[in-house]
Amino acid sequence: FAYQALQSEDKIGTMLPCNIIIHQIAEGEVEVAAVDPTASMSAVENKDLGNIANNVRSRLQEMVEGL
Repeated sequence: FAYQALQSEDKIGTMLPCNIIIHQIAEGEVEVAAVDPTASMSAVENKDLGNIANNVRSRLQEMVEGL
């Protein structure tokens, strides 16, 4: 998705939410944190980029719910 975002908005690389944090709280218990791509990319008024951010958000949410 990063490639699609860069094709849509060439300066968006500075705002891409590519960090996901996985923190082990206790044995067998982890915490997952990630930046909401729709929030971080909302500053750029580009419909195509908004669609990409929504797609990334959905996939991140599915991944977290699957843990």
